[in-house]
Amino acid sequence: MKILYDDVANAVEWISSFGGLEQGGTTRLLYTPQWLAAQNALKERMTNIGMQCYFDDVGNLYGRFEGSKYKDQIIMSGSHVDTVVNGGKLDGQLGIIAALLAMQHLKENYGQPLRTLEIISMAEEEGSRFPYAFWGSKNVFAIANKKDVENITDVEGINFVDAMQACGFQFSTQPARSDIKAFLEIHIEQGGVLEKEQKSIGVVTSIVGQRRYNIRLIGEANHAGTTPMGYRKDAVYAFSRICHESINKALKIGDPLVLTFGHVEPKPNVVNVVPGEVRFTMDCRHTNKSELIGFTEEIEADMVRIAKELGLEIEINCWMDEDPIPMNDKLIHMLEDICKEEKLSYRVMHSGAGHDSQIFAPRVPTAMLFVPSIKGISHNTAEDTKTEDLVEGIKALTYALYKLAYQE
Repeated sequence: MKILYDDVANAVEWISSFGGLEQGGTTRLLYTPQWLAAQNALKERMTNIGMQCYFDDVGNLYGRFEGSKYKDQIIMSGSHVDTVVNGGKLDGQLGIIAALLAMQHLKENYGQPLRTLEIISMAEEEGSRFPYAFWGSKNVFAIANKKDVENITDVEGINFVDAMQACGFQFSTQPARSDIKAFLEIHIEQGGVLEKEQKSIGVVTSIVGQRRYNIRLIGEANHAGTTPMGYRKDAVYAFSRICHESINKALKIGDPLVLTFGHVEPKPNVVNVVPGEVRFTMDCRHTNKSELIGFTEEIEADMVRIAKELGLEIEINCWMDEDPIPMNDKLIHMLEDICKEEKLSYRVMHSGAGHDSQIFAPRVPTAMLFVPSIKGISHNTAEDTKTEDLVEGIKALTYALYKLAYQE
């Protein structure tokens, strides 16, 4: 299969120019001029290779080669077009470019597919401009609630609805898609496993479940010089014990469990006062729901015990509780077989990050492919992948789309 190195490299640089930054990387936020320019440019490019193109109500872009025999059976591939602030040149948009190159190759070499091939460039996934994620994919399945976004604003105070309407879009009145036979998404790994193991492709089995917490420890602020150690209700000390014990337990369990204390805010946070309060976050992820729940419940009990031992109060708020999402077994096996048949270097793995595929997977057969991230860096202007690895990933995607769309 001839997926040209230069075509891939040029396509990545082209899409990255919309919202491109002087220092490299991309900032392209939902319903900004840069976002709209990228979607319109993609529409033009899809049209130029003979695709039928259209936007839905909220700004998801579709391009399709209609099937000759089963035109109502859609084989879809793509990803999200928005980025984080000061993001890279691959996260999200690789999935769109890869689908475009793969489908163009198939049409030029094999003609009209039996089933309809369709690209989707989803409006939003990241939640970087407004405090709402998966706006694009949730609208594909009519599960986005407009009440959740009607009154939210960005950091400049611009209202979500005003920004949407300024780009020419509105709330969706369209029904959930029920014609998608399979969805494939290719994405950078956003971690260092594939690079360290010198594999070009990851076949994803599941997306981790997540539990996220806001936690508050309430002790007693007091003078650092006149309060004896035994009389203190030191919230930082309590946090340090919680962090130490929890991380040690997570290390003993090992992969695929991960635990992170990401934000810590002590008060009053000055040098000569015993800290009387600490607010902190906890993020725990696992591919197994019962293991995730069991571990976090154990950690919650540990926190309560430690606070009680030290004479502190504690407030624990679990504000995110997302189940792990498995990919489709049949598609996983198909991707593995392709990699073996075509001698593509691969490994089976899970995704530790969230993706649009987690919205698709409970509703349609879904699979994901990963390509390596150099040094595991993502959500950063330094985000990159070797072009030869991108080519290998697009090859795997192309073979998969051929099997799904051209074979009986």
